[in-house]
Amino acid sequence: MPKIKINNIEIHAEPGTTILEAAKEHNINIPTLCHFPDLNINSDCRICSVEIVGKKGLVTACSTPVQEGMEVKVNSPRALNARKIITEMILANHDANCTTCVRNMNCELQTLADNLGIQLSRFESVLEKKPLDDSTYSLVRNPNRCIKCGRCVDVCASVQGVSVLDIIGRGRESSVSPAYGKLLSDVFCTYCGQCSSVCPVGAITERDDTDEVWHALDDANKHTIVQVAPAVRVSLGEELGLPLGSIVTGKLVSALKMLGFSKVFDTDFTADLTVMEEGYELIDRIKNKGVLPMITSCCPAWINFAEHEFPEILDHLSSCKSPQQMFGALAKSYYAQREDIDPDKIHVVSIMPCTAKKSEAKREEMSVNQEDPDVDTVLTTRELAKMIKQMGIDFNNLKESKFDKPDELTSGAGVIFGATGGVMEAALRTVKEVLEDKPLKRIEFDQVRGAETIREAEVEINGVTYNVAIAHTLSSARKIAKQIKEGTSPYHFIEIMACPSGCVGGGGQPYVTSSELARERIKSIYQVDRLTKIRKAHDNAAVSNLYSSYLDEPGSHLAHELLHTTYNNKRQD
Repeated sequence: MPKIKINNIEIHAEPGTTILEAAKEHNINIPTLCHFPDLNINSDCRICSVEIVGKKGLVTACSTPVQEGMEVKVNSPRALNARKIITEMILANHDANCTTCVRNMNCELQTLADNLGIQLSRFESVLEKKPLDDSTYSLVRNPNRCIKCGRCVDVCASVQGVSVLDIIGRGRESSVSPAYGKLLSDVFCTYCGQCSSVCPVGAITERDDTDEVWHALDDANKHTIVQVAPAVRVSLGEELGLPLGSIVTGKLVSALKMLGFSKVFDTDFTADLTVMEEGYELIDRIKNKGVLPMITSCCPAWINFAEHEFPEILDHLSSCKSPQQMFGALAKSYYAQREDIDPDKIHVVSIMPCTAKKSEAKREEMSVNQEDPDVDTVLTTRELAKMIKQMGIDFNNLKESKFDKPDELTSGAGVIFGATGGVMEAALRTVKEVLEDKPLKRIEFDQVRGAETIREAEVEINGVTYNVAIAHTLSSARKIAKQIKEGTSPYHFIEIMACPSGCVGGGGQPYVTSSELARERIKSIYQVDRLTKIRKAHDNAAVSNLYSSYLDEPGSHLAHELLHTTYNNKRQD
C-alpha cells in the first residue's frame, strides 16, 4: 500500500485510490462541488484542487491517484486562493438570492462559500436572467441557479440512461438544458427527479405544491385527508435533524394531525391491496398461460419509460395501479360512501418519496368519475418537512400517534415496498403461500434482497422453479426491457424501480441521497417489517374486510374498475 502524507499526516492508501478517497478514509476533509460518490464526474469544478510538494501546478484530488511518497497540502495558500477564486467566479454567474431558494441553509455552494470565508465576491455579477422551466407537474428548472457542475447531466445519462439533459454551449455562455433549449415537457423526461436529488444547489427542484395543501386545509368545505408512503417514515427525520434512517412513523402521524388533516392514513394499506391484486394477477397468468414475464407497475417513472421507450412490452406490465392511486380511487368511492361524504368535498393528499408521483396523479385515467383526479395533491418528503418547519412544530419532541382506521392495520409486506426488491418479496410471500396452501417456512426471501442494480433469483413454488428479477435504475430497466422485446427474457416475474435503491432513494427524498445513505434507510425499512405483527398482505384483516364488504375478491369487476388501469404507446418517432 502506498505511503503518503496529507497535511503532514502519514497514511497508507489502497493502490489506485484518489487523493480525495484516501483523505476521506482518514477523516481529512477536501471540499468538492461537482463530485458525487455514485457518479462519474471528475475535475469539472476544480474546487478540490490541492498542492503536491514538488509539482508546479495544482491537481484535482478527485481524479489524481495516490503515489508512493506523495506529499499533499490540502489547505496551502495556493490551494486556498485557487478555491476561493473558483467559488467567487461561480457566484458571479449565480442567482445568489439565497433566502428565496429552497436550498437555503442546505446548499453545497452556500456552505462552501461560508467555509472559505467569502462574504463579498471580488467579481462583478455577469448573470443574465433566464426564464424558469415550470412546464411539468413534477419538476421545475431554474437556469439562473445552475452552476454547470454536470451532476444532473451525468445521473440522467449514466444512471438512468435517458440523457434528457446536457451542457450546451461553451464558457460563460454554456447552460444545462434539454437539447435545443427545449422545455422538459417537450422531451422524453420520466420525471424520476434524480436530477433534483443530486443537484448541489436549487437549480432543479420538485414543483412546490405546499400552498395548494395549505389552502385545502384552510377550506372549511373540504375534507382533507392524507396518505403516507412507506419510505417517508425512514427519511423524513433526516430533514428535521434526526439521525440517518430514524424511524419516525408515530411522530410523522402526530405532525400531520397538527397540520390539520382530517384523517391520516398509511399507504402501506393499499400496498397490501396491491400485493393482493398483483399477486392474484400473477397467479392467473401462471395458471392460464397469460403473458409472462409479468412486470410490476407501481413506479410511475418506470411506466413513463416503458410507454415512451418500449411500448412493445406494455402487455407484460401488471394492470394494477400504484398504491398511491389505489388509495385515491378508494378514497373517492369506498371511503366517501362509508363516511357519507360528497366525493367532491374530499381532497386527497399524498406524501411520497417521488417526484414522478406528481405527474402520475394527473394522468387522465386516474379518476373514478373521469373528471376529477383521485389524488388531488402530491407532496414530496422534502415538501412535508418544509410544512412542518413552517408550522414551527417541534418534531423531535412530538408524542407518537397511530394512523386512522382501518389503515392503521398494515403488514410488513406493505412496508418493504419502500426498498428495492420489496415489491417482489411482498408478492412472493402471498403467491407462494396461496399456491401451496400452507404457511411459509420462512417469511424472508433473502435471495431478492441486495444492492446489485439487476438481481436474479429462483423461487420454488409447488415443486416448480420460477425465475425472477429485480432491477433498479432505468439503465438496468432498459436491459430487462430489451430482453423482453427480443424474446430472450428467462424470467416469470420482474420488479422494476426507476430510482437507485428503490423508493428510499427517490427523487423527492432528502437532498443528495447517495447509495450509502439509501442502504441505511433500507435497513430501517426491514427493521419495521421485522417488528410488524402482520407480515403478509393476505393476513391483513382490514384488507380482507374490504374485499368481503366492498370489492368481493381480488380481480373482481369492481376491483378492476377501481384498482387497475391501462397503458398507452407514447413513443415519439
